[in-house]
Amino acid sequence: MCLAIPGKIESITGDDPLSRMGRINFGGIVKEASLAYVPEVKVGDYVIVHVGFALSRVDEAEANQVFEYLREMEELCDLQDSGAGVPPASAGSGAGVSPAIPALSPSAASLPAR
Repeated sequence: MCLAIPGKIESITGDDPLSRMGRINFGGIVKEASLAYVPEVKVGDYVIVHVGFALSRVDEAEANQVFEYLREMEELCDLQDSGAGVPPASAGSGAGVSPAIPALSPSAASLPAR
């Protein structure tokens, strides 16, 4: 699965629109990304980044909503890793088989349509 993540532009280097690079903060992790596809962005803007390229500008509220979804996904993974919410396997019922991912909470299951 491919994932594009929002980040906030902290600084921009380069004058040529095709070689401009930005230092992008992804919730505490800072990486460099090409800004060639988004020549209109400036320091402080949020962009969606995939494989090292900023693909589009997004507003701060949308970026924060994506961060919240990612936090919820991490919490679900933590629950699965700990075995919380998964009933114990009974004899003869496939013991040793990995349990299914717990159901999403109503708030996580009802993501807004785009």
